[in-house]
Amino acid sequence: MLPHPPVEVRFLPEDVTVPATPGESLLTVAERAGVVIPTGCRMGSCWACVVDVEDGDPIRSCITAVPAGRPLWTLHLYGDPTWEA
Repeated sequence: MLPHPPVEVRFLPEDVTVPATPGESLLTVAERAGVVIPTGCRMGSCWACVVDVEDGDPIRSCITAVPAGRPLWTLHLYGDPTWEA
């Protein structure tokens, strides 16, 4: 079985794009890129890490893996004053 090609993950509004491996945690990709996504529990329960997928529904970045089969995945980050320090 051939490995999946890398996926470019683009974080808005920072406009930071970084290569990622399909199956890699989105939160790990963001941290590697220097993009801060607030987290509370790192298990998906608190919903602090929610981001919007450009062409889909909101997702929890701590429990979501980078999908295979798409060359670019664009995510919109938004701030929640409850989780910002």
